[in-house]
Parts: sequence; structure tokens; C-alpha cells
Amino acid sequence: MIVLNVTYRCKPGMREAFLKSIENEGLDADSRLEPGNLGYDYYLPHGGNGDALLLVEHWRDEAALKAHAETPHYAKLKEQKPLYVLETVVERFETAQ
Repeated sequence: MIVLNVTYRCKPGMREAFLKSIENEGLDADSRLEPGNLGYDYYLPHGGNGDALLLVEHWRDEAALKAHAETPHYAKLKEQKPLYVLETVVERFETAQ
């Protein structure tokens, strides 16, 4: 299994708008429906950085992750990020299923 921790450092005051945009466009829901997706959840920091947003993704294997990167909703997220996000940091982990 592949686990991605994706931390978005949003523009000041734009985190909630970014998350709302993701939800309104159904980008999170569409990702959860993909074959090979085992988890796709957003988290807000508790008492920490008010501009950070964490996405934790779980994928069955490399093929599922590569297919995800080719979807229309992934492309839409890439289009929206510059409106809301200053920096994206991705941590990748591979685990036994």
C-alpha cells in the first residue's frame, strides 16, 4: 500500500475556501470512488498552523496512484491550487497491506 501525506500551505486566510472548493467540485468524493483508493481524507491542524491543510491518501499500489494522476478531478485540483496554495509538501510511505 502507498500512503501519501500531502500538506498544503495555503495563502493566508484561504484554507477554508480551498477546502470548500474541493468539496463543492466533488474532487474528494471522486478520488474516493477510484479503483485502488483505500482512503482519501483531509485534516485540519489542532491549535497549529491556521493555513495548513493535510490530505492523507491510501492507494492499493503504484498502478492505482498513477491512474489517479490521469483523472479529470486530479487535473481540476491542479488548476485550483494556484488560487489557494503557496506550497505543497508530499511525504510518501510504502507499507505492507
